[in-house]
Amino acid sequence: MFDVEKIRRDFPILDREVNGRPLVYLDSGATAQKPECVLRCVDEVYRTLNANIHRGVHFMAEQATERYEQARETVRAFIGASAREEVIFTAGATASLNTVAYAWGERFLHEGDNIVVSEMEHHSNLVPWQIVAERKGATLRMLPFDDEGRLMTECLDTLIDSRTRMVAVTQASNTLGTRPDLKPVIERAHAAGALVTVDGCQGVVHGGVDVSALGCDFYAFSGHKLYGPTGIGVLYGRRELLEAMPPFLCGGDMVDRVSFASTTYAPLPLKFEAGTANFVGAIGLGEAVKYVQSLDAVEIEAYERSLTDYATETLGAIDGLRIYGTTEGKSPILSFNVEGVHHYDMGMILDKLGVAVRTGHHCAEPVMDHYGVTGMCRASLAMYNTREEIDALCEGVRRAVRMLR
Repeated sequence: MFDVEKIRRDFPILDREVNGRPLVYLDSGATAQKPECVLRCVDEVYRTLNANIHRGVHFMAEQATERYEQARETVRAFIGASAREEVIFTAGATASLNTVAYAWGERFLHEGDNIVVSEMEHHSNLVPWQIVAERKGATLRMLPFDDEGRLMTECLDTLIDSRTRMVAVTQASNTLGTRPDLKPVIERAHAAGALVTVDGCQGVVHGGVDVSALGCDFYAFSGHKLYGPTGIGVLYGRRELLEAMPPFLCGGDMVDRVSFASTTYAPLPLKFEAGTANFVGAIGLGEAVKYVQSLDAVEIEAYERSLTDYATETLGAIDGLRIYGTTEGKSPILSFNVEGVHHYDMGMILDKLGVAVRTGHHCAEPVMDHYGVTGMCRASLAMYNTREEIDALCEGVRRAVRMLR
């Protein structure tokens, strides 16, 4: 049986107070807190193994390289990639998605082509596609969602055609919590000869992924949302696609041979890992993955589902409060507004009560435009949250309403 109190003991920051009150951290969709094992791992590497990887022949360099590549193998197995060469370490999901948009787009996107992007995307899976489309003379097409937050996959037949080269879609919306059924998206795209890039930042945490079974062509996620360090992310790409793409960044470690006449590139995955790697972050991410794998995924999913249902019920009982995104089986994200209360004011009052939520447009302004709002409050839950913390959130919202309305 899932023991949330045991889980909470693994996260030391949850014991702290904010503004004289116990911390209620409901912002894990922005960044998750780190378990003790990850904190110890990062500290240990810096204290005992801090040496640049791949090119050194001394003991610490070789040991750091081994740990870095072990982390890659850990991630490969975790996401179901076929080979270690398909796992690229990046600075984060933003860097991963930009790598695909720029490197793939430079080689394979042409004037008159089109890219289909869902309306619920984080800016990181929209803006890079806008830029590459403008640069190459391609067009962008929007796959809409309805007011419940359901991705309208029935529109695919009118959006995807013989000139569609890429479909970009999220595994789980960072604002609405929607977990679209990606199977028809991928099948329809592939039937037209198009590729699919999936933003897995929220999905890899809540429900996980098997990229081979999913059948996507590219998959991106960040370490810091998966209980790992900041500044590290992953790009999965099918090997034949990565091999056909030119490098995105150039410098040390990504080259084979350099002369003034020409340069040849290192084999995968180093071809896309230019410069000094964030090896400490990668090793820390590997430790975070092992921590998650030590827990029962089915129990976590069930617990987070029950917590989301409870939060939906209790928040929904507050007069004038609207939750955006109400699809069945959504990830544990609740974005909301209260009639007559500005989302920033709500967030500031909650902070005074020790409750941490996110306010603003959540890097998803097209979602805000869809609902005709400038921003929302967002409570994003994790496996270490409790019903008592949901109660604290709801009491804080009620207090804010009494003060502001």
